[in-house]
Amino acid sequence: MTISLIPIEGLPEIHPGDELSAIIAERAALVDGDVVVVTQKIVSKAEGRLVAVDPNDPLSHKRLVVDEAVRILRRRGELIMTETRHGFVCANAGVDLSNVERGYAALLPIDSDRSARRIRDGLRARAGVEVGVVVSDTFGRTWRRGVTDVAIGTAGIAAVVDLRGTSDAYGRELQVTEVCVADELASAAELVMGKSAGVPVAIVRGVDRTWLRESSVHDEIVRSYQEDLFR
Repeated sequence: MTISLIPIEGLPEIHPGDELSAIIAERAALVDGDVVVVTQKIVSKAEGRLVAVDPNDPLSHKRLVVDEAVRILRRRGELIMTETRHGFVCANAGVDLSNVERGYAALLPIDSDRSARRIRDGLRARAGVEVGVVVSDTFGRTWRRGVTDVAIGTAGIAAVVDLRGTSDAYGRELQVTEVCVADELASAAELVMGKSAGVPVAIVRGVDRTWLRESSVHDEIVRSYQEDLFR
């Protein structure tokens, strides 16, 4: 399997009310089976998830963090580790000041899976193609330095591929292996989008066609309390 990563350049600044599927379809030559990775920031902008903050106070967005969190797990200096209503454990409840106009903070979409479905359905209607959509965001990782992009919403592409019951290269049956392909696709796409290049959308082409199905980050990726060893 050969994967191609294609950045979609030249997208305009996104404003509340913009239809992302129309903007993407106009600039991307999509084919059936593509996976379109869209950064959370432009999804939040299009959905009006922007809140005014004091541009002269670097901590003025912290009140939003408390409002957006359902649980505060840890505090260290200015960093607040939180659980969001989506079930994500992340820094500052996903409230972000980067890549938004000065004086505003971006909040996570209310329902990222629904956001992905809306983009997928819009691309189907406008471009006549069957594609998967991943809404991505940048998260840190417990016990590891550095950040990477992960999936916070999916539509038309598996969130997790269950390999339990299949055999490894030596013929041994896999007992516990579940691959979070949505996170892998989000991270791969970020390689051509970057953090400051102004490329918020990329196509991943050549994925396994068996991955193309209905899915949900909330149902497949977010670990329940009963399965979680650390919360």
